[in-house]
Amino acid sequence: MTGQLFVLVTLTCLVMVTPGPDMMLVLRNTFLGGRRAGLRTSAGVLTGNLVHITYCLLGIGLLIAKSILAFAALKYAAAAYLIYLGVQSLRAGNQALDVGDVHRRPRDGNWFVQGFLSNVLNPKGTLFYLGVFTVVIAPDTSAGAMLVLVCSMMLVSVSFWLLFVSTLDRPAIRRWIAQCQRTVHRVSGGLMILLGVRVAFAER
Repeated sequence: MTGQLFVLVTLTCLVMVTPGPDMMLVLRNTFLGGRRAGLRTSAGVLTGNLVHITYCLLGIGLLIAKSILAFAALKYAAAAYLIYLGVQSLRAGNQALDVGDVHRRPRDGNWFVQGFLSNVLNPKGTLFYLGVFTVVIAPDTSAGAMLVLVCSMMLVSVSFWLLFVSTLDRPAIRRWIAQCQRTVHRVSGGLMILLGVRVAFAER
């Protein structure tokens, strides 16, 4: 149990600090709407994680991973969504934005849904959790031990997003964002488009 917990926490930490679509989306939305937007986006990402965990526990994740059609459908849906968000960021780069005022950006207010869709449509989430449940969690692991392992994994994720968003929302960083908002929009938009293209061409 201790060994499983150590490996699981280590793997989760490594995945969390690796830049990917979720991190870029939380970064973008925190820049746009402040801490509230970043936290809501993070909550959407975490809910997507729970969806991945649930269907992997039920065995559906294995079917998705083995089905070329299902994997491709998820992959292209995720790629299209990321590219769409990237284009939106590029367009926003041409507009002035008061990053300290969330309420002036109602059209970007569906932060939770954006985070959820970004995560749940990413086929890499399926493969990660399948790897966790087939390698780290043994078939004879009790339901109680599995609950502890899953909760530990989610706790690491929650802690990371809280720290990440809080850091981005620090006054000094927000002032820098206000001065460089067009560049921030364009860079984050370009990176999200590149991530979308990368997801589209990703192999299992």
